[in-house]
Amino acid sequence: MSWLNWQLSLPHVMLTLGVLLVAALFAGVVGQILRLPKVTSYLLMGVLLGSTGWIPHEHIVQIEPLTKLAIALVLFHLGCHFPLALARRIMRRMLRLSAGELTATFLLVAVGLTMLGASWDVALLLGALAMATAPATTILVLREAESEGPITEYTNAQVAVNNIASIVLFELLFLAVVFLHGWLDGSPLVQFGLLGLDLVGSVALGVVAGLVVSYGFALVAESRRLVFLIGIITLVLGICLKADVPYLLTFLAMGVTVANSSYQAKQMLAELDRMTGLLTVVFFVTHGAELQIDKFALAGSIGVGYIVLRAGGKYFGTYLACRSGGENPVVCRWQGTALMAHAGVAIALSAVAVQRTAGMSGAMSDLFQYVQTIVLGTVVVFEIAGPLLIRNAVLQSGEMPLAHAIYHPGISPVEQLRTVFNGLLMAFGFNPWRNRSAAEITVNEIMRKNVKTVPHGATLDEVVTYIEHSRDNTFPVVDSSGELVGVIRYRKLSHALFDRKLGPLFRAADVTTPASRVLYPDEPISRANEIFAASKDDCIPVISGQTPHRLLGMVRRRDVLRLLIRGRADS
Repeated sequence: MSWLNWQLSLPHVMLTLGVLLVAALFAGVVGQILRLPKVTSYLLMGVLLGSTGWIPHEHIVQIEPLTKLAIALVLFHLGCHFPLALARRIMRRMLRLSAGELTATFLLVAVGLTMLGASWDVALLLGALAMATAPATTILVLREAESEGPITEYTNAQVAVNNIASIVLFELLFLAVVFLHGWLDGSPLVQFGLLGLDLVGSVALGVVAGLVVSYGFALVAESRRLVFLIGIITLVLGICLKADVPYLLTFLAMGVTVANSSYQAKQMLAELDRMTGLLTVVFFVTHGAELQIDKFALAGSIGVGYIVLRAGGKYFGTYLACRSGGENPVVCRWQGTALMAHAGVAIALSAVAVQRTAGMSGAMSDLFQYVQTIVLGTVVVFEIAGPLLIRNAVLQSGEMPLAHAIYHPGISPVEQLRTVFNGLLMAFGFNPWRNRSAAEITVNEIMRKNVKTVPHGATLDEVVTYIEHSRDNTFPVVDSSGELVGVIRYRKLSHALFDRKLGPLFRAADVTTPASRVLYPDEPISRANEIFAASKDDCIPVISGQTPHRLLGMVRRRDVLRLLIRGRADS
C-alpha cells in the first residue's frame, strides 16, 4: 500500500480500532456475568464482527503490528516467570509431562490421520503442528484467573516447551517433505544448518536484548521506563520480522534472561501491564475476526479427526505421564485440559510454509495450502473451547482465587446513573436532596433495613450464593436468634483459593471476623463517617442498643458520602 493510500485509509482503520475496543469492552462485561474467560468473550465478539462484515480484512492487516507486539509482550512476561531456581525445581517433572504429551499428540495425529485417508506428508506436518499450544490464549487466561499451583506452573512451562518443539519439528519435516518431493534448493545439510542458525540466532538475540534491558532499566528515570521497555521490545520485534527468525524463541529467551539477571523483573512487568492489557484486547478481538469459520466445513473429516486426535493426545499423553511419575491425582485429571488452546504458532507456521512453496509445482503448493486449511478450520474450535477448558482446569483443581471463581457485582448501573445525575445537578446549582442539614440526619434514617444476612452455620455454596447476589463487600453474619455475630469481608476472602472439595468442611463462622465497628440507630451520620475514615469496609452494621444486639440494618459508605457532599454544598 502506498503512503497516500495508507493516509486515506487511516480514518477508517482508526474507526475500526475504536469499534473493536468498544465491542471488546461490552463483550468483557457480558462474559463476566456469564462467567466466561475474557479471552473467550473477546474472541466470540471478534468472530461476530468478522462474520457479519463489520471489520474489513484490510483493516485487520493494518492493525497486525499491534497484535504482534501484544504476543511479544505476553511471551516476554512468560519468560520473566522462569528464574533458574524455579526451572530447576520443576524441570524434571515438567519435561516428563511434556515428553509424554508431545509424543502422544504427534503419534496419535500422524497415525490417526493416515488411517483416515490423509497422505503421509500431510499427516506428519499436522502432527508437528498439533504439538503447539497457543501461548497468548493460555497465558492470559491464567493471568486473568490469578491462579497459582502445580497446574499453573506446569502449564506455563509446557507452553514454552510445546511451541519450541513444534517449531523445530515442523521446520525439519518441512525440509524433509520438500526434499523427498525433489523441490529443495541446495544441499539438505546446508538447509538444516541455516535452520539451526535461525534458531540459535533468535535465542542469542533474546539473551542480548534481555541483558540490555536488565542493565538499562535502573539507569532510566522512572517516568521514562515504559518508553524504554516498549522501545527495546519493538526494536527487537522489528529485527526478528526483518530477519525472518522465530520471535517466539527470542522473547522467551529475553524474559528468562531478565528473570535471572535483574532484581527488577516485577517492576518491569508492572510497567508493561497496562500496555499489555490494552494490546491483548486488540489482539484477541482481531484474532476472533480473523478466524475463518467457513474453513471448518472445508477441513471435512480430516479436520474433525484432527480435533479429536489432538485433544486425545494432549489429555491422555499428559494423564499417562502424570500417573507414571506419581503426580497428584488432581494434576493427572486436569493438566491435559489446560493445554488445548491452539492457534498462533500453528497458524504462523502453516502460513510461512505456504509462502515458501508459492513458486513450486502445483502439487507441492496445494499440499501446504491444504495443511493451512485444516489448521484454519480447526483452530476455531480450539480457540473458543480452549480458554473455557483452561479456566475449568484451574477452578476444579482449587488454584483459582474466589474473586475470579464467582461473579460478584459492584455498584449497579442504576446507582451509578443516579450518582452521575446528582453530580450534574450539583454542578448547575440544584439541590437534589431535601432541605435538611446533614448534621440533623441520624443513622436510622439512612440505613438500609431490608438486609440479607449470612447464617453463621452457612455452607460454602450458601456463602458463595450470597456474595454473588450482593453488591456490597461486607456481609453481616447472624446466629439463629438474629444477633450479629460478625462480618465476612470480601476483600480478604477473595484472595483465598476456591476449592469446592472443602465445601462439606466449610462454615461461614470459619471466615467471620468480629464486627469491631458498629453503629446504633440514634447516632448522627458524622459517627458513620468517622468509622469509614478509619476502615476500608464499604458497609457498617447497625445494631440494637440492648442485648441481644440484633442486626437492624446496614449503612453504606456511598450513602453517607452523598449526604456529606450535599451538606458541604449547602454551607
